[in-house]
Amino acid sequence: MEAFNTFWANVVSLIWGLPLVILLTGAGAYFTIVTRFLPFRTFAHALDIVRGKYDNPDDPGEISHFQALSSALSATVGMGNIAGVAVAVAIGGPGAIFWMWVSGLVGMTTKFFTCSLACMYRKEDEDGIPQGGPMYFIEVGLGGRFKFLAVMFACCGMIGTLSLFQSNQLASLLYTDWNIPPVVTGFIAMVLVSMVVLGGITRIGKATARIVPAMCLLYFLACMFIVLSNFQQVPGLLLSIVSNGLGLNAALGGAAGVVVKEVMVTGIQRAAFSNEAGIGTAPMAHGAAKTTEPVREGMVAMIGPFIDTHVICTLTALVILISGVSSEGGGIVMTAAAFEQAMPGVGSLLLTMVVIMFAISSMISLSYYGLKCARYLFGKKNGGYYIYVYLLTILLAAVWSQGVILNIVDAAYGLMAIPTVLATLALSPKVTVALKDYMQRMNL
Repeated sequence: MEAFNTFWANVVSLIWGLPLVILLTGAGAYFTIVTRFLPFRTFAHALDIVRGKYDNPDDPGEISHFQALSSALSATVGMGNIAGVAVAVAIGGPGAIFWMWVSGLVGMTTKFFTCSLACMYRKEDEDGIPQGGPMYFIEVGLGGRFKFLAVMFACCGMIGTLSLFQSNQLASLLYTDWNIPPVVTGFIAMVLVSMVVLGGITRIGKATARIVPAMCLLYFLACMFIVLSNFQQVPGLLLSIVSNGLGLNAALGGAAGVVVKEVMVTGIQRAAFSNEAGIGTAPMAHGAAKTTEPVREGMVAMIGPFIDTHVICTLTALVILISGVSSEGGGIVMTAAAFEQAMPGVGSLLLTMVVIMFAISSMISLSYYGLKCARYLFGKKNGGYYIYVYLLTILLAAVWSQGVILNIVDAAYGLMAIPTVLATLALSPKVTVALKDYMQRMNL
C-alpha cells in the first residue's frame, strides 16, 4: 500500500509542476484580457440569464440555464470548499488562499470560454440529443486529427470525476464526530446517490436546483456569523493572506522564490479542485443547457468560480484562520474543529448537516460527468455500465486514506486540464467573434 501511495504522490508532483500552473493561470489571464475583463462588464446580464429572463423551452438541450449552473455548482461547491480549503491552508498556509483568489478570478473567464464552446460545438448522441463538453468541442471544433486529445480527456475524466474525495471526507467527519463506521456512511451515500443518478441529467438538474441554493445559503450564513462575530481579526487575516501569498514574509529570510512557488502551486491546485475552471467538468453540465446562444451559457458559467472561490472558499478560510485550530493533516476534520471552536455545542452539528448536503449533491453531479465521458468512449449502452462502477467507488472510497485519494484525483484533474485548455486556446477566436456579435445584438 505504501508503494501505491508513493506512486500517486510522484505522479502528482510530475503533473502539477510550474508548466501546468502557468498554463491554467496564463490561459485565464489571456482570456480575461482579450475580452476586456468580461466578468466585470456582464455580471448583471449573467444574473438575468440565470433568473430565466431569456429561457425558451423550445431551445435544444435538456435543462434550463439555472439547472445547468446548479448542476455545475453542486459538483464544484462541496468538499473542495470545505475540506479542500483546509488542505490548502495546512500545506501552503494563508498565502495559498491568495493564489486561490487569483485562480478564481481568471477562472471566471476560462469557464466562459470552455462553456461557450460546449454549446457551440455540440454533437448528437444515438438518441439525437445534443451533447456538449471538452471531448465534443475538441472533436467537432478541431477535427479528427485532434481526437486523441478528446479521448485523453474522457479517459482521465472517468477517474477524476469519481466521488472519491467526497465520500472519503464525509465518512471521515461522521466517524470522527459521530462514531459512524466509514463503511456504513459509504453504503448509505451509495444508495442515496443511486436513487437520483439512475434517472439521468434531467432528474439530476431538478435535484441539484433544489439542494444547491439551500446548502449554499446555510453554509454562507453560518460562516458569516463566525466572521462577523470576530470581525476585528479579519483585516489582519486578509493582510496575512496577501503577504504570505506574495512571499513578503519569506523575503525577509531570503527564501521568497521557493516559498512563493510552493504556495502558488498549492493554491492554484486546490482552486482547480474547488472551482474546476479549465479542468473541463463544468462544460459537460452547461453543454446540456437549453439554448441557441452559446455565449449566453458561457456567461452563466462564469458565475460559478465567483460563488465557489471568492465567496465560499474565502469564508471557509477565514473561519479556519479565526479559530487558530491545528493544521495537522488538514481536511474536513480541521474545518469541523474550527466550526466547533467558533460555535461551541452547535458548530460541529451545523457543519455535519452542510457537509452531508455538499457531499451528496457533489456525488450526484459528478456521476453525470463520468457517465458522459464513458458514453463518449464506449457508446450510450456500453458506457452506461460505468454508473455502477461509479456507485461502487463511493463505498470503497469511504475506507481509503485521504492522501492517496487526493493524489489520484489531482493527477486525473491535471491530465484533464491539458487537453481542455489547449483546445480552448485554439478555438478561442471563434468565441471572441461570437461574443462581439452577441454584445452588439443585445446592446450590451
